[in-house]
Formats: sequence, C-alpha cells, structure tokens
Amino acid sequence: MFNNTLAKISKTYHEYPRTFWIVIAITFIDRIGGALLFPFFALYITSKFNVGMTDVGVLFAAFSISSFVGSAIGGALTDRFGRKGIIIFGLIASSFSTVAMGFVTSFQFFFVLAFFIGILTDVAGPAHQAMIADILPEEKRADGYGILRVAFNLSVVIGPAIGGFLAARSYLLLFLSDAVISLFTVVLIAIFLPETKPQAHPDAPKETMGGTFAGYGQVLRNTAFMLFLGAVLLQVFMYMNMNTALGVYLRNEHGTAESGYGLLLSINAAMVVLMQFPITRRITKYPPMLMMAMGTFLYVIGFSMYGYVATYTLFIVAMIIITIGEMVVSPVSQALVASFAPEDMRGRYMAVSGFSWGIPFAVGPYLAGLIIDGPRPHLLWYAAGFVGLLSTFAFLALYRVRSKDEQKTENMPEAVAL
Repeated sequence: MFNNTLAKISKTYHEYPRTFWIVIAITFIDRIGGALLFPFFALYITSKFNVGMTDVGVLFAAFSISSFVGSAIGGALTDRFGRKGIIIFGLIASSFSTVAMGFVTSFQFFFVLAFFIGILTDVAGPAHQAMIADILPEEKRADGYGILRVAFNLSVVIGPAIGGFLAARSYLLLFLSDAVISLFTVVLIAIFLPETKPQAHPDAPKETMGGTFAGYGQVLRNTAFMLFLGAVLLQVFMYMNMNTALGVYLRNEHGTAESGYGLLLSINAAMVVLMQFPITRRITKYPPMLMMAMGTFLYVIGFSMYGYVATYTLFIVAMIIITIGEMVVSPVSQALVASFAPEDMRGRYMAVSGFSWGIPFAVGPYLAGLIIDGPRPHLLWYAAGFVGLLSTFAFLALYRVRSKDEQKTENMPEAVAL
C-alpha cells in the first residue's frame, strides 16, 4: 500500500513541469506568513483600537478600494513586462507595509496607511494567477489550481495554529513574522523561479503603455465573462464572512476564544490538503458552471448554520460543509477565468476577476459589522445564505445558457449541410 501511494505521488509529480512545482513550493512558504496574520486581523483591530466591526468594515473597504487600483496597475504591467518582477516588487512592498501596520498606535492613521498599502500589495495578484495559466495547458489547469490550493491550505493548517500562539503573547510578532517570510520568499523567487510570460509573436504590433491599459475595455465588453464574475461576486459576499466576521461573532456571541476560531480554520485547511486533489480530478469531467452551483449551495447550508447552532461541535460541522463546497468551487472558478482570457491578456483578465473578490471585501465587512453590532447578530448568517442562493441560481442560469450555446455550435455544421 505504501509503495502504491509513493507511485501515485511520483506519477502526479511527473505530470507537471518543474516550474509549476517551484511555484507551488514558493506559494506554500509565502502563504505561511499570511496565514499567521490575516485570520486574526479583525480580532487585532477590535482589541487594540477598541472599535466595533462596523469600523473594521470601513477599514476593509479602504483596503479593497485601493486594491482595485493596485490590481489594475499590476494586471497591465504583468501583461506588458512579465510576472516575476511584479511579484518580487509586491512582496517587498508587502513586507515593509506589514511592519508599519504592527507599529501604528492610532486607528485613524492605520486607516490612512491601509489605503496606500492596498495599492502596493495588490499589484502582484494578477501575476501570481497568470503564472499557472502560463505554465499549464487548459486541460490541466483545474488540477493545477487544485494543487495550488493544497499548498495554500497546507500553510493554513500551520499558520493559524502558530498565529494563535503568537497572538496570545503579542500581535506585533504576527506582523514581524509575516514580513520576514515575505522577504525570504523574494530571495527564493529571484534564484529559482524563471519568467513565464509567453513570448509575443515576432510580427505582432508593439503595444503602447496606453494601449495596454485601454485593453481593459475589451475585458469589460466580454459579456459572458462579466456575467460569470457577477455570480462569483454574490458568492464571495457570503464566503468572505469566514475570514472577517466569523471570528468576532463566535467570540462575542458564544465566547469562543481565538484558538477555537483558529482551529476551525485549521480544520478547513486540513480537509483541503487531504481531499482537494482527488475531488478536483473527479469533478473536472462535469460541466463547470454546474459544479459552481453545487459548491455554492453547500456554502449556503454551512454559513446559514452559524445563525442557529450554538455548540462548538456544530460549528465544526458547518465548517466541514463549507469546506466541501470550497473544494468544488475554488479550482473550477480559477480555471474558468483562465479559459476566458486570451494568452496576451491574462494579467488584465486576472485583475478584473479580482474585482469579484475586492468589491465584497470593500462593502461586505461593513454591512456585516452593522448586523453584528446590532441587537440580532445571528441574522448575518441568514442574510449570507440568501445572497448565496442568488449566486447558486445565477450559476444554474449560466449553465443553461452555455449548454444551449454548445448545442447550437454542435448542430451548426448539420444546418449548413442542409
């Protein structure tokens, strides 16, 4: 049995190029730093500055609005200059800005700092996503993004547990640790990671910088892509509560400690590590929009549960249901974005796809804060479930439209022959 397991691992390894595995390893190391800090961000702000979740929501809005700018700049620069340099710049900017956040003592100054940090740290986002599409052919991308999620969540298995330990002693240790890991990742990328940007055709006309940014108009005119992003946006309005509002809600309403919340996130990550790759391999043979609908409906069940369950055991059950939905949704969603994007516009498509996450994180935490700080905080989870249902129906509608379009395409040669 052990030999069979090693044989399967070896076979999987050789299915993908060496550069892909370098990206996976570097992502794992980098994300340990983020996993140390981000799950405790809302807890840190509310405890250090003595503010409520509504104020945290405004802060997240500042991050998200500025990240739109950073992502748009990064997407265009990624398509024009390549992936590697943009990623290195983003990591260096992230390390210094993270340290700055750890030393700020005024919430007002923290708010101003957050706006500028969002621009700098999100420049590299489109480059990260474009790399996988560069390296892998379309038929391998869902599996590839699934493996990337395994690496991401393996770091989350480790990160929140260590982060909870550090946070109990000093939140500053979280910020410093994240910065050190980011700088270490820069060194690894500079030494081991090659540039993956596809070479332009020698006869292709040179694009000006203005033309590169004007290419966003072409992305926004892709109706099918924008409708897909609309459905994802609704989904993320529900999902974002796991990393923003859930920890504060469980602490305030059920007395759950930071370590208990961190354990829920570790369960989520451990399930992804153990189950993501086999699940991805099984679902890729089904229509992707149908898989998006199914995974989103599992989100609806899991998040709604937090509105009426009151024991830690049932908190775990809800997280398990959410995680199963996440393992269906995430790799399929990323592969769909890559399939919409022409080779020379991957950075810009990835940047625009980020808006489906940025907008919910800009508005969602504030709206969630209004409910949590109000007299009936449990209503947040029913509202999240309702928005999730809208997203589920949207994916089902897109599935029906795509099925009809595919049928028309298949029947077209017969119609011409007749």
